[in-house]
Amino acid sequence: MSARGVDLIVRGGRIVTATDVFEAAVAITRGAIVAIGQEEMLPPADRVIDAAGKIVFPGLIDCHLHVGPEYDDWKTSALAAARTGLTTLVPFVTYDDGESLPKAIHRLREEAEGASVIDVGFHVILDHEPSILDDLAEAVSLGVRSFKMFMTYKKRGKRMVSDEFLCKAMERLAPLGALCQLHCENGDVLCYLEDKAIAEGRTAPADFPATCPDWTEEEAINRAVLIGRLTDCPVYVVHLSTKLGLERIKRAQGEGQRVWVETCPQYLLLTDREMERLGPFAKIGPPLRPADGPDRDALWAGLAGGYINTIASDHAPRPPRFKEPGRTNIFVDPQGKPIPFGAPSLETLTTLIYSEGVVNRGLPLPWMARVMAENPARIFGLFPRKGAIRVGADADLTIWDPAAEWTIRQRQHLSVAGYTPYEGWKMRGRAWMTLVRGQVVLNPDGELEQEPGFGQYLSEEPPAAPVSGAVFAGGRGR
Repeated sequence: MSARGVDLIVRGGRIVTATDVFEAAVAITRGAIVAIGQEEMLPPADRVIDAAGKIVFPGLIDCHLHVGPEYDDWKTSALAAARTGLTTLVPFVTYDDGESLPKAIHRLREEAEGASVIDVGFHVILDHEPSILDDLAEAVSLGVRSFKMFMTYKKRGKRMVSDEFLCKAMERLAPLGALCQLHCENGDVLCYLEDKAIAEGRTAPADFPATCPDWTEEEAINRAVLIGRLTDCPVYVVHLSTKLGLERIKRAQGEGQRVWVETCPQYLLLTDREMERLGPFAKIGPPLRPADGPDRDALWAGLAGGYINTIASDHAPRPPRFKEPGRTNIFVDPQGKPIPFGAPSLETLTTLIYSEGVVNRGLPLPWMARVMAENPARIFGLFPRKGAIRVGADADLTIWDPAAEWTIRQRQHLSVAGYTPYEGWKMRGRAWMTLVRGQVVLNPDGELEQEPGFGQYLSEEPPAAPVSGAVFAGGRGR
């Protein structure tokens, strides 16, 4: 803080944390929050942002998206995210064949910092390569503490790991203060059911969900939980889609195990009927669940009960030319190449969660701050630098206009996907302004004030337990 005061004050808005809503001003100097209180009690500021009528969230985080040659690149992903009110991305990244993890992390950090307009951390995907486990300690020293493995996708080269590999990986990760993320589906069963469907000619898009039954998710979650218990390694289940899986996770949490979980808007809001409307463009893994099933209501209840800790996009856009052949065979194209999984969701994440969760379902504002800011920051080792409005934290703020009414249109999006499953959905609320490290990124005119390269790489600390416990629909502060 200089002799003349502070760099910036944000005043007039309702401050939202993971536990409370209150009216106060936020004082910022040199990129950090230095005071929170009544404006008249704060020092004078070089600049004042009047957030009257707005909601001031901790900077919102998307902790599950895919960036790379098959998807949107670092520049596009970050620009798209920044326009929606996100201030931090923690995407999944991969290493090249024959590349060590340390070399990959250095390469990816250079790429990300050169192209991103907001701050980024990394999750590294581990393939079934025993030698790669020798790189884990150095990878952690470079700031990566979350590693993802797939219990499915048997036909995708080395992507699916065995239980033995999973045991060995978790055994290494636990003493390093690292976290194991898992895509939980029984890959052997899914492979069997896919081959059976192809042999029987059941290859239309609507035939796909039946090849991934709900119990295959629960069964894999059960193995993940038990291996985590065996190795004393924290487990994070990505993109939970079923009531069955949630019940197994609740049991593990009730027994005191470090098992945390995310879900995604697509599992809360869409159903298998999208396969008829969108065909291969709705093919995601795990699949969209039955419209008449129990899963969506169970997931919303799990969020309100505090059992589901985070919400993320699982943004995995594919150029349409790779998806289109799936209209005639949802499993493989004419050359026998698998029809890819994945759909765009980054550019609709924040507004769907506010509009559908806070406005339509009455979940309180601290719930949104919990699942999209503080809990991602805690679990992925970025708290209290990120995910919080508190003295000493980075001055990352998402200032939200609750009165905005608008319609989702793909033509407004940047992604290579070329569509959105939410075309024409009516929304309430949107990002009005964002700050990253005290600098305006998104301004009230919807323009970005920072250039690619402004973003910084975030080194992760060991995971911390998320904020849990029930929230109550219809709570104060909407």
